[in-house]
Amino acid sequence: MARTLSRRTLLTAAGGIAGAGLVGGLAARQLSTPRPGPEPTVPDAPAGDERLIRIASGARGREVDFWTAVPEGYGDGRGLPVCLVLHGASATPRDYGRFGLARFLTDAVRRGAPPFALAGATGGRLSWRPAGDDDPRRMVREEVPAWCARRGFDISRTAVWGWSMGGFGALLLAETYPGWLRMAAAFSPAVRPGDAVFTGVDKLRGTPVGLWCGRQDNFLPDVRALARALPEKPVRAAWADGRHNFGYWGTVLPDAFALIGAALSPPRP
Repeated sequence: MARTLSRRTLLTAAGGIAGAGLVGGLAARQLSTPRPGPEPTVPDAPAGDERLIRIASGARGREVDFWTAVPEGYGDGRGLPVCLVLHGASATPRDYGRFGLARFLTDAVRRGAPPFALAGATGGRLSWRPAGDDDPRRMVREEVPAWCARRGFDISRTAVWGWSMGGFGALLLAETYPGWLRMAAAFSPAVRPGDAVFTGVDKLRGTPVGLWCGRQDNFLPDVRALARALPEKPVRAAWADGRHNFGYWGTVLPDAFALIGAALSPPRP
């Protein structure tokens, strides 16, 4: 059973810890003190069909927020491929409206990226791994695609994108289900040598991987080590000035969305 929240609620609710740029990935590495950062500079483009609902997740044993966005000009998104969105530790789908993710999506498509939809649900603070009866990873693998299929999205073409804790989760998801995803994109993933992502890195063979991290981000040395450890050269390994917040991540969203759109566009041979 799903309950739709109003657009006003979508745009103004700020669930979780205040400050979207707080350091996430607590299960991967504990940093000293999470610090808030600036909001992203949102492009001057309209949001298309953007929805936030409450829906029951059997995998998580609770109701969760489920958010979707379609680029302006593509109606309800029927037939579009989908990129799954995995949030960091300090954000939830209720924050995606103020991050402007739907507007970034429209802007990317207007700049030439093949169109796709975004979809994400609340995963809690478990680094997108199971803990007892709470399994956000199974929710992302089984339930979120089913919810997307009900919307008419083409779930045969799926990618994943996440930041911080969600970047860790995106890479681990691609390793857990080799061959399922067209691409795994991670912003400042909360990784470190010896963790589950590093130990399973060979399972990323055949999955295009994009990595972005700010030069002033404490995770940079480990993210660069991961780029070197990948079994295949990443489709992007970009290190520009920036910290662990959406002020930086907003600057690399256009590049990531262009690559994701391209990865989702061609049919499998």
